[in-house]
Formats: sequence, structure tokens, C-alpha cells
Amino acid sequence: MAERTTGRPFRTPSGQPLDSSSGALTSDPVAQKPVLSPRQLIWRRFLRHRLGVIGSVVVIIMTLITIFAGFISPYAPGQFHQHLGYAPPTPVHFVHEGQFIGPFVYGTTRTFDPNTGAAIFKQTDEIYPIKFFVQGDAYQFLGLFETNVHLFGTGEPARSPGQVFLLGADQFGRDLLTRTLIGGRVSLFIGPLALLIILPLAAFFGGLSGYFGGWADMAIQRLIELLQSYPQLPLLLVLATILPPDLSQEARFMGIILILSITSWTGIARVLRGQILAYREEEYVLAAHAMGAGNNRIIFRHLLPNTLSYLIVVATLTIPGLILAEAGLSFLGLGINEPATSWGLLLREANSVSSLTNHPWLLIPGFFIIISVLAFNFMGDALRDATDPKSGS
Repeated sequence: MAERTTGRPFRTPSGQPLDSSSGALTSDPVAQKPVLSPRQLIWRRFLRHRLGVIGSVVVIIMTLITIFAGFISPYAPGQFHQHLGYAPPTPVHFVHEGQFIGPFVYGTTRTFDPNTGAAIFKQTDEIYPIKFFVQGDAYQFLGLFETNVHLFGTGEPARSPGQVFLLGADQFGRDLLTRTLIGGRVSLFIGPLALLIILPLAAFFGGLSGYFGGWADMAIQRLIELLQSYPQLPLLLVLATILPPDLSQEARFMGIILILSITSWTGIARVLRGQILAYREEEYVLAAHAMGAGNNRIIFRHLLPNTLSYLIVVATLTIPGLILAEAGLSFLGLGINEPATSWGLLLREANSVSSLTNHPWLLIPGFFIIISVLAFNFMGDALRDATDPKSGS
């Protein structure tokens, strides 16, 4: 009688494949292939998305730079150099008269054209070395203690012609690099802080609407439709004008976060409602009902955790819109105001043809907005593809 064979190899008690004829251990490619956890699969898919990895690195670098902006910047954000208003970017030199002497800048003086009144900047022959870990304007390091040590600078007093403006200066002679890096604290962090309000609102209303249905679903969906029916930009402007002009900068910052949160949670709540409607009919939810689990436990322990991957992805894709919304409000004068700074506020000085023609470096904060928005979008696309269970491993 012929021996019946199956397609599967014999195995030892430890699970190793065994040759049925010789009894020797054999190699099983399927058995040797490591089993990856869901997190490892997501991480592997994410690393395959090159633009997403690049975007994540850019976001991390920009975040670190803005956190340590006070140290990296050569000046304090409110330091004036009235004699160098609208100074162009300062070129850095290494060689003087054929001799290498390290990084330095020449002195800069400003005169005015007697016919047109336009400012004329000229370099002097005097050399001002760029020093590292130099003492300058005082600032709060991470809000913990006061120090005056900066990464680089000339160490010259404010009235000296030996200033280093790598990105130029504004009309008051304030260093644009310093104000751009400091402004990134508002523009980059306003999105994540607003999400701390947006996501709980969306999860609460979306979860209630999708799980209970009925009159609760009807009331919540009509509220969402009412908020979405009004154009977002006019709604933002109306809400921003409610803020009193004499508010402190901290209170105004929190007010902008609250305004952006009120106008941004509705779309996420609608998607969560659709997901909860599908999940509530799953077997594990019916089993939880049969075991006597309460509604709160089912919603917060079984349904909402299954939407976590969507919330992570939508968070990274929502931040660019919040950055642009804050920039628009500040550009129109309804967001962050002086003496604070943000990228949108810095762009207000480039709102005319004459400014762009004579001082094109004032557009540099706009490039920071472009880079940050693209980086967050790339990272969000990578996370969306990585958390998609239908994508390959």
C-alpha cells in the first residue's frame, strides 16, 4: 500500500522541519522567514517611502532648529540696528587679500541716493571675524534660564557696522534669520497644539454620531453641515476679529489655536463617524455587547482604538493646513502681532511690488512655509501608505 504523503514536512517537537526519508533536519524557507509584528510592518513600509522619510527628517530638523532658535540665532528677535534697516544678506568671506583668515564679514554702511532717496549699502575694508559661542543679546534658553551665548556672531555692539545678517534685515534693522527661526516656534507648533483640541472634539462627536445613531446622529451631522456650509476663510476672519487687540501675546496665541480648532474638527469627525458605523457591526463589538460591556467601554476600548492609524495619518495631513491658516491670519493682521513673530507676520513686509523689487529677501519666510508644508504632506502620505493593510509587506 503506497504511503500517503502530504505537502508538509515532518517536524521535531521544537518545530524544526525533518526530512521524512533520512530523518535529517531540512531547511524550510517559510519557517525561517521571521514573523513581523504590525508595528514592524508599518515601519518597513514607511522606510520604503523615500519622500516620506525625507519629509520626516526635514520636520525633525526644523523642529530642533526652532526649539534652539535663541542659541542658533546671532541676535535677539527684538534687537534693532536702525542704521542698517533693509540691509541685504551679508556675504561671508574666508580670504582677505589672498590670505585665508577664516570666516569674517566686512563692515556695512548705509547712505541714501540724493535723487531717489533709496538706501545704498557699501562694504568697508574693516574686517569683523565671525566667532563661535560668542556673547551677545540675552535670551531665555528653552524658557529655563537666561543666557547670552549664541552659536555664532561678530560680538559687536548694535551700533557697529560689523553685523552679520545671513538672510538680510527688515526695515528696523532686525536680523531676518533670527526672526524667522523664532517665528517657526509659532508656525510649526500651532498645528500640533491645535490638534490637541481638534482630535478629541472629532473623536467625541464622531464617535457619538456613529455609535448611537438616531437623533444624536441627526443633530451632530446637522451641526457639522452648518459649520462646513460657511466658507472657512471668512469664518476665520470673523472669529479672529473677536479677539481683543490688547490681549497678551500668549493669550492671543491660545486664541488663534482655539479659532483654528473650532473650524477644523468637522471633516475628521465625519470620517470617524463612517468608520464607527462599520466597526459597530463587527463580531468583537457584538461579543462585547453580549458580555455586558457598557457603551463607554465599547466606544473607548474597542471602537476608537481601531481608528488610531487614521488619526495619526490625518494629524500629519492636517498640520499643513493649520500652518497656512495661521500664516494667512497673521499676514492679514488678525493673527500674531508685534513684538511676537511668525512666518505669516514676516511676510506682511513683502506685500507690495516695491518691497519685492528692492528687498526680495523678505520673501524668505515664505520658503520656510513651503518647505514645512511639503515635509508634513510627504510624511503624512508615507504614514497613510504604511498603515494601509492592503499594501505589501
